[in-house]
Amino acid sequence: MTSVTHREVETNGIKMHIAEQGQGPLVVLCHGFPESWYSWRHQLSALASAGFHAVAPDQRGYGQTDQPEPIEAYHIFQLVGDIVGLVHALGEEQAIIVGHDWGAVVAWHCALLRPDIFHAISLLSVPYRPRTSSNIRPTQAMKLMAGEQEFYQLYFQEPGKAEVELESDVRAAIRTILYSASGDPPPEKRWRFLFSKSEKLLNTSSVPEQLPPWLTDQDIDFFTSEFERTGFRGGLNWYRNIDSMWELTPFLCGAKLRQPALFVAGEADAVIAMYREAFDTLEQNVPNLRQKVLLPGAGHWIQQERPVEVNRLLIEFLADLQIDKPIT
Repeated sequence: MTSVTHREVETNGIKMHIAEQGQGPLVVLCHGFPESWYSWRHQLSALASAGFHAVAPDQRGYGQTDQPEPIEAYHIFQLVGDIVGLVHALGEEQAIIVGHDWGAVVAWHCALLRPDIFHAISLLSVPYRPRTSSNIRPTQAMKLMAGEQEFYQLYFQEPGKAEVELESDVRAAIRTILYSASGDPPPEKRWRFLFSKSEKLLNTSSVPEQLPPWLTDQDIDFFTSEFERTGFRGGLNWYRNIDSMWELTPFLCGAKLRQPALFVAGEADAVIAMYREAFDTLEQNVPNLRQKVLLPGAGHWIQQERPVEVNRLLIEFLADLQIDKPIT
């Protein structure tokens, strides 16, 4: 079997770095924040061994991929355009798309907007939430939800604010975020998505006394070196387009995700608590949902925390698709 290789492709007006392995049907793996292609290090070889061409890009603003300066360069149509262009750059007409965290949001917009290309989908950690007909902008709804408290996505809205905090000690920030949002800390030490307005972002998390078994010093070294080089601005700009995403997509109000789908998350993932209604109604909004799994003891970084289980679920899902006809 071939090893992981790296190259650069041109897509949607940017240069995108990808890691890839294997041959066969194309599977595109979209990462979240604050991550990179490296988040899929355990999936690339497993999918390749199972007969798939697994491709994990550094998405726009991350890693070795271009980082446009304007905030508006990170709106949802650009993020979708990057992945559509990636499929074309690879010489393919169709792909299965897998997304974790923000990558899940990109994945379901890819599936909604280009079902001719993305004929199956797997979402990790973030359940599909259809756009609603509400006249309230998302950030305003967040303020109403948070009340007298701060919500982390609102904390990210002011350009430069979170960057200064996270970049003052990148290694400490990465260690803290990856540990605290995982399933390893006791409940009182886990990341809080709501916090006092007198607190900073990293006050919501705990510094690990030692790394959990799924996370090595080498892993921390990789993430640290990437974000020390790039900063966090690119990834944070995705959050600064939340209202823009809502403004651009009124035509998707109530849209159902109709492709064959798999959902996997950690039982201890704070995002499941945050979006519990979306998780509970997933079958209604994703009528071809093949499986919905919560892995006990796991947190937010599901494909890194539980690679064996996630790989098995993904490969079983993909194998079942081989006897299905793609949606056209």
